[in-house]
Amino acid sequence: MNLVTLQNWLDNYSFAVLFITMLVYWGVAAFPRIPYLWALGTTGMAIANLCMAGLLAARWLEAGYFPLSNLYESLFFLAWGITTVHFVGENMSRSRLVGAVTAPVAMGITAFATLTLPSGMQASAPLVPALKSNWLMMHVSVMMLSYSALMVGSLLAIAFLVVTRGQNVELKGNSIGTGGYREHSYRLNRRSELALETASTQQIHNGSTAVLERPPQPLAEPLSPQRLSLADTLDNISYRIIGLGFPLLTIGIIAGAVWANEAWGAPWSWDPKETWALITWLVFAAYLHARITRGWQGRRPAILATAGFFVVWVCYLGVNILGKGLHSYGWFF
Repeated sequence: MNLVTLQNWLDNYSFAVLFITMLVYWGVAAFPRIPYLWALGTTGMAIANLCMAGLLAARWLEAGYFPLSNLYESLFFLAWGITTVHFVGENMSRSRLVGAVTAPVAMGITAFATLTLPSGMQASAPLVPALKSNWLMMHVSVMMLSYSALMVGSLLAIAFLVVTRGQNVELKGNSIGTGGYREHSYRLNRRSELALETASTQQIHNGSTAVLERPPQPLAEPLSPQRLSLADTLDNISYRIIGLGFPLLTIGIIAGAVWANEAWGAPWSWDPKETWALITWLVFAAYLHARITRGWQGRRPAILATAGFFVVWVCYLGVNILGKGLHSYGWFF
């Protein structure tokens, strides 16, 4: 079996395994008490991860360069990165919902690469002179891993919005320090503030004392303990994985600036890819700033992370298939 045949076999097998794994994880979400179903999904994700790693390794041996030079290769690297970050998130949270949101995206990416891209875009080709550099591996691989982490973190934020849809949520002890909690109004409270607020406020008026009662809070249907625990887990693990992807994105942008200065004589040229990379960085910088310094939790940062999910896709794929700019993969349609 030659390397080209092996690649064709591995990309189709990766898609098939991820499709079955997606169904298994959806079964885990629907029927959490069925034994061994979660282990079966984890096994399927591991097999798909190894298949994509084998595909990229075979591509590397065939072409003689790190396989990140065209859209087909980068899509499989992205899918491999998502399955890798999946294991990080699953081990952190022990939540069975992680695979239910990561497997469909990884499957969709492999399906797009295998079934939709024309054969000319799937074939390896000699590198253009600007890409014949060690920076190809250093810059592009870090950027792709950052995309993978940011996508997984954003997907978990979307899952949080789905789980808490139409509900008021109070999360505690998550990125805002011990003794803080988040009200339905998203105002950050500390224990000292809580003590002050619970005390009645007295006002002297015409020699008499009036006691101002705290206004009643609107009643809302609370989440069940199970869904509240799941929501808290999703919120926490989303924050932690985005916190992993953001430094990778920063390093990747810096490495790209160094490479651009070496290849084109300028570290920044406001190319569409560079512009959207900066927008992506700003969106997730705002997310982390809001969580770390403002103490945001729950729906508002989840909405910001959801917007970041689409910004990442525009940065990665949208500007690359328009046939414009220094980072273009060429026309697709």
